[in-house]
Formats: sequence, structure tokens, C-alpha cells
Amino acid sequence: MPDSESTFPKRLKIPPLDSEARHAARQRQTQLTKPPGSLGRLETMAAELAGMQSTPTPAVDPAVVVTMAADHGVAAEGVSAYPQSITAAMVATLSEGGAAVNALCAANGLENIVVDMGVDGEVPAGVLDRRVAGGTQNMAHEPAMTHQQALKALEAGQSVLEDIPSEPRVVGLGEMGIANTTASAAITALLTDHSLEAVTGHGTGIDDETRAKKIAVIEQAIETTDPDPSDPISVLRSVGGFEIAGLAGLTLAAASQRVPVVVDGFIAGAAALIAAEINPRVTDYLLASHDSVEPGHAAQLDALGLEPCFEYGMRLGEGTGAALAISVYRSACETHTEMSTFAEAGLETE
Repeated sequence: MPDSESTFPKRLKIPPLDSEARHAARQRQTQLTKPPGSLGRLETMAAELAGMQSTPTPAVDPAVVVTMAADHGVAAEGVSAYPQSITAAMVATLSEGGAAVNALCAANGLENIVVDMGVDGEVPAGVLDRRVAGGTQNMAHEPAMTHQQALKALEAGQSVLEDIPSEPRVVGLGEMGIANTTASAAITALLTDHSLEAVTGHGTGIDDETRAKKIAVIEQAIETTDPDPSDPISVLRSVGGFEIAGLAGLTLAAASQRVPVVVDGFIAGAAALIAAEINPRVTDYLLASHDSVEPGHAAQLDALGLEPCFEYGMRLGEGTGAALAISVYRSACETHTEMSTFAEAGLETE
């Protein structure tokens, strides 16, 4: 693989997991007032977070879901059930607190930050501005973006972490962008050992005829733009999206600071694939959320070595799955740190 990190605007060093902290967390689990293993995956989640955060007592809060938005030129090919104008309209709804991810963040005590990575239209003043351009080009006829735009979007995404005042201990990935499942299917097919047919789903609810057209459009895009699957910047430039690049940059930045990243659904999964191609060590800091209905999501999770928290038939995006999953990871940390040990409770174990 080419040294893509050498072309990345800001080189990031991602530290290895702290094996001592992880071991200490596992040892603590054996001493808590419960039968060993009785909390199942909550126990392993706490140990995983301990290794990521380099502490035997990991914590989730403060936590944030970052929802990045951008438009895609390929929407002109009729690959979505909704017009491109919905992106800007939904960004306004997100900013006003009326979207599903806003409700789930409020229900779970999470901050939600909305970022404009490249929306074609006006966005409210409260949205964080990291706009690269007013949407990508139509990848069916030309590369989605220039090489420099791809790098700029990655760097812009990475800078978002610096502008979150709460200094989150966990970050959830979210997105919004009409036709971004088309870009994500292209990325997933290029970066995994799965066919386009296997990883391309119905997105916003398109019918089978439109799905077949969507696959044909992606095939045309790959043939036209000729991305190099061994170079994640080439893949982004050819068939990516600004919000996907931004999420990849944010993921790399978070991992470099030992901040675990909760991957939402299919589009966030595509961003995680890009980040992992840029720096494979980033996978040590990824946490899964749900198992999306989008067929390509399973391929992404397999490639990233992730096991989903739950399967609720979700496919909305926005960061909804991440918001729910963070509440599970919080529960794992709280039981790990707040339960008494047998010794603290004055109980004999022999």
C-alpha cells in the first residue's frame, strides 16, 4: 500500500492499546460482587475501553455524537428516493434539534454537534463550518473531488475534535447526505473482498429497479474514475464524499488522543474503512454500534473486526445507532467502576 499517511496534511501518531490497563480492568471484573462473566459483553466492553483510554477505570462521559453533512453530485443519477435538497433541509432540522439523533442524544445525555462538510445550500449559523465545497462532483462522470479536496476534508474532519469544548472521552460518528449510500457502497466494494451486488442496498428506500440502476452507476463511476484500492486517498477522491472524509479524519484524530470512536451505520463504516487504510492502528480504537440493515455494513464490520452491540433493524444514519450504543458502553463502564468488590462489601468468596 502507498504511504498515504505521508500525503496526509497532519501526520497523527496513534498509540498502542495499554495492555496493563486492560489487564487490570479484567482483574477487577473477577473481584466484583457477581459471578465471573455474568454481565457478559459488558465486562469485555469495559476492559476494551480501559485499554483504549489507558486507565483501569474507563469512563464514557462526556460523550458526543458528531453528525457531518455533505451533498453528492451522483444524486443527479436518480440513485436516491429523495431529492438532493433534503440534505440542507435535514441539516436545518438537526440544528433545530428536531431529528432522530437529537432525540436519542437528549435521551442519553449526549452532546450532538452538526458539521457542514459540503452542503449545497444555506445552513443555520449554529452548524460548525468545515465546508470544502458545495457538494462533490458526479462520480459517474468524473472524480468526486480533487486530490487536494480529499486531503482538505480529512484535515477539516480531524480539526473538529479540537473545537469540542467538553473534551469528550468517547466520540460517536454520524452523517447526513442524500446519495451517500452510493458513495459508501463504492468505497466498501473497493476496500473489502465483496462485490458491488453484495454491498449495495436500498438506501433511503428505493425499489429493486432503482437499486439495479444504483449498482450500474457505481460500476460506471469506478470505471470512469479508476481508483486505486490500495490508496485510500485515491478511493476518496474518486468515489467518496466530504462527510465521509471528514468522519475519517475525526476518527484518526480521536484515536491519536486515546478517544474511543463509536461507528454508526453504513456511511460511518465507510469512513472507518478509509481511516483504517490510512492508519491500520485506528481499528484498536473503534467500537461498533448496531448491525445496519444495509447489506454492506456486515462486510465493513467484518473487515474492521467489530461485533455490533445490537440489531434493531436500523438504517437511518445521523448517528442514531452510535447514540444508542454509547448508552450501552456507559453502562459497561458504570458497572465496572461503581460496583463493589467482594472485599469492599465484606463478603467471603471462599
